[in-house]
Amino acid sequence: MPRADFVHLHLHTQYSLLDGACQLDRLIAKAKEYRMPALALTDHGNMFGAIDFFALASKEGIKPIVGCELYMAPGSRFERTPQDGQYEGANHITLLCRDLSGYKNLIKLVTAGYLEGFYYKPRIDHELFAQHGEGLLALSGCLNSELGRALLDSDEAKAAKTAKFYMDVLGKENYYLEIQDHGLEEQRTMVRGALPLAKRLGIPVVATNDVHYLNAGDHRAHEVLLCVQTGKTMKDADRWRFSSQQFYLKSAEEMRALFGEVPDALRNTIAIAERCNLELSFGKIRLPKYAVPDGHTLDSYLRTLAEEGLRTRYGLPGPEAIDRLNRELEVIKKMGFAGYFLVVWDFISYARSRGIPVGPGRGSAAGSLVAYSLAITNIDPLKYGLLFERFLNPERISMPDMDIDFCDER
Repeated sequence: MPRADFVHLHLHTQYSLLDGACQLDRLIAKAKEYRMPALALTDHGNMFGAIDFFALASKEGIKPIVGCELYMAPGSRFERTPQDGQYEGANHITLLCRDLSGYKNLIKLVTAGYLEGFYYKPRIDHELFAQHGEGLLALSGCLNSELGRALLDSDEAKAAKTAKFYMDVLGKENYYLEIQDHGLEEQRTMVRGALPLAKRLGIPVVATNDVHYLNAGDHRAHEVLLCVQTGKTMKDADRWRFSSQQFYLKSAEEMRALFGEVPDALRNTIAIAERCNLELSFGKIRLPKYAVPDGHTLDSYLRTLAEEGLRTRYGLPGPEAIDRLNRELEVIKKMGFAGYFLVVWDFISYARSRGIPVGPGRGSAAGSLVAYSLAITNIDPLKYGLLFERFLNPERISMPDMDIDFCDER
């Protein structure tokens, strides 16, 4: 059977906390049942499920598209007022990663949303977005987006200004006007304004379903979830609930029935999926990149520090100590762990410079003369006949493990 000719690009899982009700394993199974070639993850304001989603989808032969529905502050992310009359003080924007640079930028945006812009929700702003747009593709968003609200207010000038901002930051080819139909009159009003705007500005249109639960019959369970979020019960007449029962994972056939008059909006879901080619590899060691002084490599800087430390420890070191140090440094270089030693040396040096007590070192790391020379450990491996090979052995490549104790009162 041929693959489906539609891809869901706006989707919330269990990681849209107390809002999304799609469990990842069941979601991937359903997408596979629908023979969808790809699937996007766009949880609210976070990327908690990105890695699990990527791994599960890849395993099942579905192309994973990592994204996020971010909250955009109407003004500055540092302002802690509603600003627009909404309790969130934020508009929605759907972002997808085209590549690794986009993934890294999305991580930065999400992180800044929590650390700098949090007000009810983790928010970013135009200033921050303009700094981290590389590698990202944006869909204009739902009714609660900047563009959606402008169109509902019949403010064509504001809608055009909003669209132009995103096109300027991302590139015209990386901004799509998002249309949805969950049976809501507001959405139909938005679409009536969106299509002429898209034509006038040359913006491609894409159809999405704002997926919050898996099957049509799950809407009741989703309402219970919203009650938990808002502190209400199902008996409360004024409880918050979605305005229709259409926020589920629809098949390609169902989406064609909704948007058959706008076929490009359906075809563009496939086009976007083809353009999103994030590659993530797992099971590899990724050490922090230690910044060494100009003129040095990681290995040369480690050698310089170790030789200085050896003289500090032994005064004029003898042949045994020099040979042992050189042998250890060669093994460390061969195994690519110079950066690891420098990172550990750096934070231990910092602790000691601040008067924070540091333990003498435990475990097999005490067998390293390099560690002793760097004052990472305070146990002389030559004096006590400790073996370096118990710590690092080129015949058995594994991450070094340095057990360090710090005072827990500082």
